[in-house]
Amino acid sequence: MTRHYSTKDFFRQIPNALLARYFQGREVFGELDFVAMKEGRPDALFDAWLALPDGPRNEMDAELRDIFALCCEKGFLAILDEARWQLRNDPEATTQLVEKLSALPNHFERAMIAFLDHKDFWRGATHFYRADTLSYWRKRKNLPHRPAAVDDVSMRQLADLIRNYFHHTEGRGRNCVVEPYRRGDRDYFFCYPEDHSQHSIEWVDGKFDPRPHNPAFEVIYVYSQREGTLDLNFRGARKAVEALQSMFATAILKLDELPPDPKDERVYDLNPLSQKSFDFTYAVGSGIENVAVKKLRLSSRVNKGDRITLEANVSQDPDAVYTLLDTIGKAVPLHLYNVTQVELAASVVVDPDKPAKSITIRIGHPNSCSLKYDEVDLKLRDMLEASGIEPKEPETEPETTEVAETLVPGGV
Repeated sequence: MTRHYSTKDFFRQIPNALLARYFQGREVFGELDFVAMKEGRPDALFDAWLALPDGPRNEMDAELRDIFALCCEKGFLAILDEARWQLRNDPEATTQLVEKLSALPNHFERAMIAFLDHKDFWRGATHFYRADTLSYWRKRKNLPHRPAAVDDVSMRQLADLIRNYFHHTEGRGRNCVVEPYRRGDRDYFFCYPEDHSQHSIEWVDGKFDPRPHNPAFEVIYVYSQREGTLDLNFRGARKAVEALQSMFATAILKLDELPPDPKDERVYDLNPLSQKSFDFTYAVGSGIENVAVKKLRLSSRVNKGDRITLEANVSQDPDAVYTLLDTIGKAVPLHLYNVTQVELAASVVVDPDKPAKSITIRIGHPNSCSLKYDEVDLKLRDMLEASGIEPKEPETEPETTEVAETLVPGGV
Protein backbone atom coordinates (compact mmCIF):
# COMPACT_ATOMS: atom_id res chain seq x y z
CA MET A 1 0.00 0.00 0.00
CA THR A 2 1.31 3.46 -0.94
CA ARG A 3 2.44 5.52 2.05
CA HIS A 4 1.22 9.11 2.14
CA TYR A 5 3.77 11.86 2.74
CA SER A 6 2.87 14.93 4.77
CA THR A 7 5.57 17.40 5.73
CA LYS A 8 4.01 18.19 9.09
CA ASP A 9 3.50 14.52 9.95
CA PHE A 10 7.08 13.81 8.94
CA PHE A 11 8.30 16.54 11.30
CA ARG A 12 6.26 14.92 14.08
CA GLN A 13 8.07 11.60 13.62
CA ILE A 14 11.63 12.97 13.70
CA PRO A 15 13.26 13.95 17.04
CA ASN A 16 13.87 17.66 17.39
CA ALA A 17 17.64 17.17 17.69
CA LEU A 18 17.78 15.49 14.28
CA LEU A 19 15.55 18.13 12.72
CA ALA A 20 17.87 20.81 14.11
CA ARG A 21 20.89 19.07 12.58
CA TYR A 22 19.20 18.77 9.21
CA PHE A 23 18.13 22.42 8.98
CA GLN A 24 21.39 23.75 10.43
CA GLY A 25 23.15 21.97 7.58
CA ARG A 26 20.99 23.96 5.16
CA GLU A 27 21.49 27.22 7.07
CA VAL A 28 17.82 27.89 7.76
CA PHE A 29 15.77 28.33 10.94
CA GLY A 30 18.80 29.49 12.93
CA GLU A 31 16.51 31.57 15.14
CA LEU A 32 14.21 28.63 15.94
CA ASP A 33 14.67 27.06 19.41
CA PHE A 34 14.46 23.33 18.66
CA VAL A 35 15.26 22.46 22.30
CA ALA A 36 12.27 24.37 23.61
CA MET A 37 9.95 22.91 20.99
CA LYS A 38 7.89 20.04 22.39
CA GLU A 39 8.65 16.65 20.83
CA GLY A 40 6.00 15.61 18.34
CA ARG A 41 4.53 19.14 18.24
CA PRO A 42 6.41 20.90 15.42
CA ASP A 43 3.89 23.74 14.97
CA ALA A 44 6.54 26.48 15.19
CA LEU A 45 8.78 24.63 12.74
CA PHE A 46 5.94 24.07 10.29
CA ASP A 47 4.95 27.75 10.41
CA ALA A 48 8.55 28.73 9.67
CA TRP A 49 8.63 26.13 6.88
CA LEU A 50 5.59 27.65 5.18
CA ALA A 51 7.21 31.08 5.29
CA LEU A 52 10.28 29.95 3.32
CA PRO A 53 10.71 31.08 -0.30
CA ASP A 54 9.62 28.50 -2.88
CA GLY A 55 13.11 27.72 -4.14
CA PRO A 56 14.83 26.46 -0.96
CA ARG A 57 11.62 24.95 0.40
CA ASN A 58 11.00 22.90 -2.74
CA GLU A 59 14.59 21.68 -2.80
CA MET A 60 14.42 20.52 0.82
CA ASP A 61 10.95 19.08 0.33
CA ALA A 62 12.25 16.74 -2.37
CA GLU A 63 15.08 15.69 -0.05
CA LEU A 64 12.71 15.06 2.86
CA ARG A 65 10.48 12.93 0.61
CA ASP A 66 13.48 10.74 -0.20
CA ILE A 67 14.21 10.33 3.50
CA PHE A 68 10.55 9.52 4.18
CA ALA A 69 10.58 6.83 1.49
CA LEU A 70 13.30 4.95 3.40
CA CYS A 71 11.55 5.31 6.77
CA CYS A 72 10.29 1.74 6.61
CA GLU A 73 11.56 -1.81 6.84
CA LYS A 74 12.39 -2.09 3.13
CA GLY A 75 14.23 1.21 3.31
CA PHE A 76 16.26 0.09 6.31
CA LEU A 77 17.21 -3.18 4.61
CA ALA A 78 18.27 -1.23 1.51
CA ILE A 79 20.51 0.97 3.69
CA LEU A 80 22.06 -2.09 5.33
CA ASP A 81 22.64 -3.80 1.98
CA GLU A 82 24.58 -0.83 0.61
CA ALA A 83 26.48 -0.37 3.90
CA ARG A 84 27.50 -4.03 4.04
CA TRP A 85 28.89 -3.84 0.51
CA GLN A 86 30.83 -0.63 1.08
CA LEU A 87 32.17 -1.89 4.43
CA ARG A 88 32.80 -5.44 3.19
CA ASN A 89 36.50 -5.17 4.06
CA ASP A 90 35.82 -3.96 7.59
CA PRO A 91 33.55 -6.48 9.38
CA GLU A 92 33.91 -4.65 12.70
CA ALA A 93 32.67 -1.37 11.23
CA THR A 94 29.76 -3.22 9.59
CA THR A 95 28.75 -4.80 12.89
CA GLN A 96 28.97 -1.49 14.72
CA LEU A 97 26.83 0.30 12.14
CA VAL A 98 24.17 -2.42 12.10
CA GLU A 99 24.04 -2.44 15.90
CA LYS A 100 23.88 1.37 16.08
CA LEU A 101 21.03 1.70 13.60
CA SER A 102 19.14 -1.32 14.93
CA ALA A 103 19.22 0.13 18.45
CA LEU A 104 17.32 3.24 17.35
CA PRO A 105 13.61 3.23 18.27
CA ASN A 106 12.11 3.44 14.76
CA HIS A 107 12.76 3.57 11.03
CA PHE A 108 12.29 7.36 10.90
CA GLU A 109 15.34 7.89 13.07
CA ARG A 110 17.30 5.19 11.22
CA ALA A 111 16.69 6.83 7.86
CA MET A 112 17.50 10.34 9.12
CA ILE A 113 20.71 9.17 10.83
CA ALA A 114 21.73 7.34 7.67
CA PHE A 115 21.09 10.49 5.61
CA LEU A 116 22.95 12.80 8.01
CA ASP A 117 25.89 10.61 9.04
CA HIS A 118 26.34 8.06 6.26
CA LYS A 119 25.84 9.89 2.98
CA ASP A 120 28.14 7.42 1.23
CA PHE A 121 25.43 4.77 1.60
CA TRP A 122 22.49 6.97 0.79
CA ARG A 123 22.37 7.02 -3.01
CA GLY A 124 22.78 3.26 -3.34
CA ALA A 125 20.14 2.66 -0.69
CA THR A 126 17.62 4.89 -2.49
CA HIS A 127 18.29 3.00 -5.74
CA PHE A 128 17.78 -0.39 -4.05
CA TYR A 129 14.56 0.79 -2.42
CA ARG A 130 13.32 2.03 -5.79
CA ALA A 131 14.05 -1.37 -7.36
CA ASP A 132 12.30 -3.12 -4.48
CA THR A 133 9.07 -1.23 -5.22
CA LEU A 134 8.93 -2.28 -8.89
CA SER A 135 6.92 -5.23 -10.17
CA TYR A 136 6.88 -7.38 -13.29
CA TRP A 137 10.51 -7.98 -14.08
CA ARG A 138 11.48 -9.74 -17.31
CA LYS A 139 13.75 -12.70 -16.70
CA ARG A 140 16.33 -14.09 -19.09
CA LYS A 141 18.24 -17.23 -18.22
CA ASN A 142 20.82 -19.30 -20.08
CA LEU A 143 23.54 -16.66 -19.65
CA PRO A 144 27.15 -17.70 -19.04
CA HIS A 145 28.27 -17.41 -15.44
CA ARG A 146 30.63 -14.52 -16.13
CA PRO A 147 31.45 -11.72 -13.72
CA ALA A 148 29.84 -8.41 -14.61
CA ALA A 149 32.14 -5.68 -15.91
CA VAL A 150 31.65 -2.53 -13.84
CA ASP A 151 34.54 -0.37 -15.05
CA ASP A 152 33.97 3.12 -16.45
CA VAL A 153 34.57 2.04 -20.04
CA SER A 154 31.88 -0.66 -19.80
CA MET A 155 29.45 1.80 -18.21
CA ARG A 156 29.97 4.24 -21.07
CA GLN A 157 29.55 1.43 -23.60
CA LEU A 158 26.23 0.35 -22.10
CA ALA A 159 25.06 3.97 -21.88
CA ASP A 160 26.00 4.57 -25.53
CA LEU A 161 24.19 1.41 -26.69
CA ILE A 162 21.02 2.39 -24.83
CA ARG A 163 21.27 6.00 -25.99
CA ASN A 164 21.77 5.08 -29.64
CA TYR A 165 18.99 2.51 -29.64
CA PHE A 166 16.30 4.79 -28.28
CA HIS A 167 17.51 7.78 -30.26
CA HIS A 168 17.15 5.88 -33.55
CA THR A 169 13.98 3.91 -32.76
CA GLU A 170 11.95 6.38 -30.70
CA GLY A 171 13.65 9.75 -31.10
CA ARG A 172 14.59 9.99 -27.42
CA GLY A 173 17.61 8.94 -25.37
CA ARG A 174 19.97 11.68 -26.51
CA ASN A 175 21.86 11.31 -23.22
CA CYS A 176 22.20 8.37 -20.83
CA VAL A 177 23.97 7.61 -17.57
CA VAL A 178 24.53 4.17 -15.98
CA GLU A 179 25.19 3.62 -12.26
CA PRO A 180 26.36 0.15 -11.11
CA TYR A 181 25.85 -1.21 -7.58
CA ARG A 182 26.53 -4.52 -5.87
CA ARG A 183 23.90 -6.01 -3.55
CA GLY A 184 24.77 -9.34 -1.97
CA ASP A 185 25.67 -11.65 -4.86
CA ARG A 186 23.79 -9.62 -7.48
CA ASP A 187 24.88 -6.73 -9.68
CA TYR A 188 22.42 -3.87 -10.19
CA PHE A 189 22.66 -1.41 -13.08
CA PHE A 190 20.46 1.69 -12.95
CA CYS A 191 20.27 3.35 -16.37
CA TYR A 192 18.70 6.74 -17.02
CA PRO A 193 18.26 7.69 -20.70
CA GLU A 194 16.85 11.11 -21.56
CA ASP A 195 13.14 11.03 -22.36
CA HIS A 196 11.16 13.21 -24.76
CA SER A 197 10.92 16.86 -23.73
CA GLN A 198 7.75 17.62 -21.82
CA HIS A 199 5.81 20.59 -20.55
CA SER A 200 4.53 20.46 -17.01
CA ILE A 201 2.25 22.92 -15.28
CA GLU A 202 4.18 24.33 -12.34
CA TRP A 203 4.11 27.06 -9.75
CA VAL A 204 7.43 28.94 -9.68
CA ASP A 205 7.85 32.02 -7.50
CA GLY A 206 4.11 32.48 -7.39
CA LYS A 207 3.66 32.23 -11.16
CA PHE A 208 1.58 29.47 -12.77
CA ASP A 209 3.07 28.49 -16.12
CA PRO A 210 3.89 25.48 -18.29
CA ARG A 211 7.62 24.81 -18.10
CA PRO A 212 9.64 22.63 -20.50
CA HIS A 213 11.93 20.01 -19.00
CA ASN A 214 13.82 16.89 -20.05
CA PRO A 215 12.98 13.97 -17.73
CA ALA A 216 14.78 10.64 -17.70
CA PHE A 217 13.16 7.25 -18.03
CA GLU A 218 14.42 4.15 -16.29
CA VAL A 219 16.04 0.88 -17.29
CA ILE A 220 17.14 -1.41 -14.44
CA TYR A 221 19.14 -4.62 -14.76
CA VAL A 222 19.72 -7.18 -12.00
CA TYR A 223 22.31 -9.79 -12.92
CA SER A 224 23.15 -12.98 -11.01
CA GLN A 225 26.46 -14.52 -12.04
CA ARG A 226 25.77 -17.55 -9.86
CA GLU A 227 22.43 -18.28 -11.52
CA GLY A 228 23.31 -17.03 -14.99
CA THR A 229 20.14 -14.92 -15.10
CA LEU A 230 19.28 -11.34 -15.97
CA ASP A 231 16.18 -9.53 -14.74
CA LEU A 232 15.11 -6.39 -16.58
CA ASN A 233 12.64 -3.73 -15.54
CA PHE A 234 11.60 -1.41 -18.35
CA ARG A 235 8.27 0.30 -18.94
CA GLY A 236 8.07 0.62 -22.68
CA ALA A 237 7.65 -1.21 -25.95
CA ARG A 238 7.89 -4.98 -25.66
CA LYS A 239 10.15 -5.16 -28.71
CA ALA A 240 12.83 -3.24 -26.80
CA VAL A 241 13.20 -5.95 -24.15
CA GLU A 242 15.43 -8.33 -26.10
CA ALA A 243 17.40 -5.41 -27.52
CA LEU A 244 18.13 -4.15 -24.00
CA GLN A 245 19.13 -7.64 -22.89
CA SER A 246 21.48 -7.87 -25.87
CA MET A 247 23.09 -4.53 -24.98
CA PHE A 248 23.79 -5.82 -21.48
CA ALA A 249 25.34 -9.02 -22.86
CA THR A 250 27.62 -6.98 -25.12
CA ALA A 251 28.76 -4.26 -22.72
CA ILE A 252 28.70 -5.99 -19.34
CA LEU A 253 29.26 -9.68 -20.09
CA LYS A 254 31.49 -9.07 -23.13
CA LEU A 255 29.61 -11.56 -25.31
CA ASP A 256 29.62 -11.43 -29.08
CA GLU A 257 25.88 -12.10 -29.11
CA LEU A 258 23.02 -12.74 -26.72
CA PRO A 259 22.73 -16.47 -26.00
CA PRO A 260 19.48 -18.02 -27.24
CA ASP A 261 16.55 -17.99 -24.87
CA PRO A 262 15.14 -21.52 -25.30
CA LYS A 263 11.51 -21.19 -26.30
CA ASP A 264 10.74 -24.84 -25.58
CA GLU A 265 11.70 -24.49 -21.91
CA ARG A 266 9.66 -22.60 -19.39
CA VAL A 267 11.26 -20.29 -16.90
CA TYR A 268 8.22 -20.82 -14.68
CA ASP A 269 6.77 -24.33 -14.87
CA LEU A 270 3.17 -23.71 -13.79
CA ASN A 271 1.32 -26.88 -14.84
CA PRO A 272 2.19 -28.79 -11.61
CA LEU A 273 0.21 -26.16 -9.71
CA SER A 274 -3.00 -27.56 -11.21
CA GLN A 275 -2.61 -30.55 -8.88
CA LYS A 276 -4.04 -30.36 -5.38
CA SER A 277 -1.19 -32.58 -4.19
CA PHE A 278 1.46 -29.99 -5.11
CA ASP A 279 3.70 -29.14 -2.15
CA PHE A 280 5.51 -25.84 -1.77
CA THR A 281 9.04 -26.22 -0.41
CA TYR A 282 10.81 -23.59 1.65
CA ALA A 283 13.65 -23.31 4.13
CA VAL A 284 13.11 -23.72 7.84
CA GLY A 285 13.64 -20.29 9.37
CA SER A 286 12.66 -18.43 6.21
CA GLY A 287 9.60 -16.97 7.94
CA ILE A 288 7.27 -18.53 5.36
CA GLU A 289 4.37 -20.18 7.19
CA ASN A 290 2.29 -21.41 4.26
CA VAL A 291 1.62 -20.86 0.57
CA ALA A 292 -1.68 -21.45 -1.22
CA VAL A 293 -2.84 -21.17 -4.83
CA LYS A 294 -5.69 -18.67 -4.98
CA LYS A 295 -5.99 -18.08 -8.73
CA LEU A 296 -5.37 -20.14 -11.87
CA ARG A 297 -5.63 -19.11 -15.48
CA LEU A 298 -5.95 -21.98 -17.95
CA SER A 299 -5.22 -21.43 -21.65
CA SER A 300 -6.46 -23.80 -24.33
CA ARG A 301 -3.92 -25.82 -26.30
CA VAL A 302 -6.46 -26.22 -29.11
CA ASN A 303 -8.22 -22.88 -29.55
CA LYS A 304 -5.82 -19.98 -29.18
CA GLY A 305 -7.24 -17.25 -26.98
CA ASP A 306 -9.68 -19.49 -25.08
CA ARG A 307 -9.05 -19.10 -21.35
CA ILE A 308 -10.60 -20.13 -18.06
CA THR A 309 -9.82 -18.16 -14.90
CA LEU A 310 -10.52 -19.59 -11.45
CA GLU A 311 -10.17 -17.52 -8.29
CA ALA A 312 -11.08 -18.50 -4.74
CA ASN A 313 -10.88 -17.24 -1.17
CA VAL A 314 -8.13 -19.29 0.46
CA SER A 315 -8.18 -17.59 3.85
CA GLN A 316 -10.35 -20.36 5.30
CA ASP A 317 -9.72 -23.22 2.87
CA PRO A 318 -6.27 -23.31 1.18
CA ASP A 319 -7.63 -25.83 -1.36
CA ALA A 320 -10.65 -23.75 -2.37
CA VAL A 321 -9.39 -23.12 -5.89
CA TYR A 322 -9.02 -26.88 -6.44
CA THR A 323 -12.64 -27.41 -5.42
CA LEU A 324 -13.57 -25.01 -8.23
CA LEU A 325 -11.20 -26.80 -10.58
CA ASP A 326 -12.82 -30.17 -9.84
CA THR A 327 -16.24 -28.67 -10.59
CA ILE A 328 -15.06 -27.20 -13.90
CA GLY A 329 -13.34 -30.46 -14.78
CA LYS A 330 -16.68 -32.28 -14.91
CA ALA A 331 -17.66 -30.23 -17.95
CA VAL A 332 -14.35 -29.20 -19.54
CA PRO A 333 -11.49 -31.46 -20.76
CA LEU A 334 -8.78 -29.92 -18.60
CA HIS A 335 -6.04 -32.00 -20.22
CA LEU A 336 -6.42 -29.70 -23.24
CA TYR A 337 -5.41 -26.65 -21.16
CA ASN A 338 -2.11 -25.30 -19.83
CA VAL A 339 -1.72 -23.24 -16.67
CA THR A 340 -0.41 -19.90 -17.92
CA GLN A 341 -0.94 -17.66 -14.90
CA VAL A 342 -1.20 -18.19 -11.16
CA GLU A 343 -1.63 -16.09 -8.05
CA LEU A 344 -0.24 -17.42 -4.80
CA ALA A 345 -1.03 -16.24 -1.28
CA ALA A 346 2.02 -16.57 0.97
CA SER A 347 1.89 -16.05 4.72
CA VAL A 348 5.26 -14.73 5.87
CA VAL A 349 6.51 -13.62 9.28
CA VAL A 350 8.38 -10.37 8.63
CA ASP A 351 8.55 -9.11 12.21
CA PRO A 352 8.60 -11.70 15.03
CA ASP A 353 6.57 -9.31 17.19
CA LYS A 354 3.78 -8.96 14.62
CA PRO A 355 1.31 -11.33 12.94
CA ALA A 356 2.34 -12.99 9.67
CA LYS A 357 1.93 -10.84 6.58
CA SER A 358 -0.02 -12.03 3.55
CA ILE A 359 1.86 -11.49 0.28
CA THR A 360 0.38 -12.07 -3.18
CA ILE A 361 2.69 -13.51 -5.85
CA ARG A 362 1.63 -13.23 -9.48
CA ILE A 363 3.42 -15.43 -12.00
CA GLY A 364 2.74 -15.56 -15.74
CA HIS A 365 4.12 -17.92 -18.36
CA PRO A 366 6.84 -17.72 -19.49
CA ASN A 367 8.79 -15.14 -17.50
CA SER A 368 6.63 -12.61 -15.67
CA CYS A 369 6.77 -12.41 -11.88
CA SER A 370 5.53 -9.73 -9.49
CA LEU A 371 8.17 -10.44 -6.85
CA LYS A 372 10.73 -7.73 -6.22
CA TYR A 373 14.23 -7.93 -4.75
CA ASP A 374 13.89 -7.02 -1.10
CA GLU A 375 14.78 -9.50 1.64
CA VAL A 376 11.31 -11.05 1.93
CA ASP A 377 10.73 -11.36 -1.82
CA LEU A 378 14.13 -13.00 -2.30
CA LYS A 379 13.06 -15.70 0.17
CA LEU A 380 9.87 -16.18 -1.84
CA ARG A 381 11.91 -16.46 -5.03
CA ASP A 382 13.98 -19.16 -3.30
CA MET A 383 10.72 -20.91 -2.42
CA LEU A 384 9.64 -20.92 -6.09
CA GLU A 385 12.99 -22.36 -7.10
CA ALA A 386 13.00 -25.03 -4.38
CA SER A 387 9.43 -25.98 -5.27
CA GLY A 388 10.40 -26.65 -8.88
CA ILE A 389 8.39 -23.79 -10.34
CA GLU A 390 11.58 -22.03 -11.31
CA PRO A 391 14.09 -24.88 -11.79
CA LYS A 392 17.62 -24.04 -10.74
CA GLU A 393 20.30 -24.20 -13.41
CA PRO A 394 22.95 -26.89 -12.79
CA GLU A 395 26.20 -25.64 -11.34
CA THR A 396 28.98 -25.36 -13.89
CA GLU A 397 31.70 -25.94 -11.32
CA PRO A 398 31.74 -27.91 -8.06
CA GLU A 399 31.44 -25.73 -5.00
CA THR A 400 32.90 -26.10 -1.55
CA THR A 401 30.66 -28.38 0.50
CA GLU A 402 28.65 -26.44 3.04
CA VAL A 403 25.93 -27.34 5.48
CA ALA A 404 22.71 -26.70 3.55
CA GLU A 405 19.50 -25.33 4.99
CA THR A 406 16.90 -28.01 5.63
CA LEU A 407 14.11 -27.89 3.04
CA VAL A 408 10.78 -29.32 3.99
CA PRO A 409 7.65 -29.78 1.85
CA GLY A 410 4.96 -27.44 3.11
CA GLY A 411 7.24 -26.15 5.87
CA VAL A 412 6.39 -29.09 8.13
